[in-house]
Amino acid sequence: MSWSLPALRKTWNTAKHEVAPWWRECSKEAFNTGLDALARALRNWADSRSGKRAGRAVGFPRFKSRRRTTASLRFTTGAIRVEPDRTHVVLPRLGRMKLHESARKLARRLEAGTARIMSATVRRDGGRWQVSFTVEVQRAERDPARPGAVIGLDVGVKHLAVLSTGESVPNPRHLNDAQRKLRALGRRLSRKVGPDRLSGQRPSRRWQRAQARLGRAHARVANLRRDSLHKLTTGLARQYGTIVIEDLHVAGMLRNRRLARYIADAGFAELRRQLAYKTIWNGGRLAVADRWYPSSATCSGCGVAKTKLALSERTYTCTACGLILDRDLNAARNLAALAADCDTAGSGPVAGRGADRKTRLGGLVAVKRQPGTAPAEKTGTVPPQGETADRVPARAH
Repeated sequence: MSWSLPALRKTWNTAKHEVAPWWRECSKEAFNTGLDALARALRNWADSRSGKRAGRAVGFPRFKSRRRTTASLRFTTGAIRVEPDRTHVVLPRLGRMKLHESARKLARRLEAGTARIMSATVRRDGGRWQVSFTVEVQRAERDPARPGAVIGLDVGVKHLAVLSTGESVPNPRHLNDAQRKLRALGRRLSRKVGPDRLSGQRPSRRWQRAQARLGRAHARVANLRRDSLHKLTTGLARQYGTIVIEDLHVAGMLRNRRLARYIADAGFAELRRQLAYKTIWNGGRLAVADRWYPSSATCSGCGVAKTKLALSERTYTCTACGLILDRDLNAARNLAALAADCDTAGSGPVAGRGADRKTRLGGLVAVKRQPGTAPAEKTGTVPPQGETADRVPARAH
């Protein structure tokens, strides 16, 4: 059997009369959504085994749990429209449904002919049913407020973002602020009679209500984080013509058990994803520095790179020129200086992803001598063309 979506759909249509005689009671999109997820999961697993897919190994797809998974359904065919009153939508099999929020922005584009609905996804998140539309939109060409301005963006835990201009955006730490409430709700949930797979025990209604409260609290934290990231990225994309960020190894940073929760709460990957498409929308460009570029260990004044820089050293002190500067601000300035050497990043592969070598430095490099080798070159020499300094560590936040 082929693992493509058309082949899986054809096999399902042949066998559904025997294995699922109730299939007429459900929308065909329910089965199509599951088959599409299965086809993508099988392709990712096969590409991971053959080496075509980079990153962490992908396991064989497993069945989803009705209790622990997020209920979602995507409609691609049928009647999908926004009603003229802009407070109701029409979806296949579900009919006319009232919205909690007005859909006037989408309705204006549909009426003007500058947008076309491609699909609609219904999803249950935090105890609420939400519908999101995938829309093909005709966007007018935009230019940033400062097209020629270049800014370096260094993300971290203490400050969510430090700009090369000296401005810093504090980390909201929404999850940390909600920990007290989440712990209380978790203790209440643990005291209720929950489900048990071994004995077949069904959860009590009090357990279900307590679980819904805990889910709503987590959903609120996610919404607050998403809102703060959207406000930050929208402001940067509309203001600056070129934004330079790093290709951070977030999966490796999460192995630090003391900082994992704070790193995950900051949302580094979501910040980069939003900047990637918002810079395109606003006529700018996003440049991604190589993962091995030591932005924190390099002096932004003279270009000397330190061989070692502890994570606890929050102030950068250059032994060559005497520059004393905040560690994150120094990294942001180094990133801004790389704007001319970095490629643009949009949808798809970006610069620095999957790099297997260290970026060649253009300034002075402090070379470390290895035991049992010939005497190292004098500190302050420039490595030959095509070579890099020995053991220049990648920066760590």
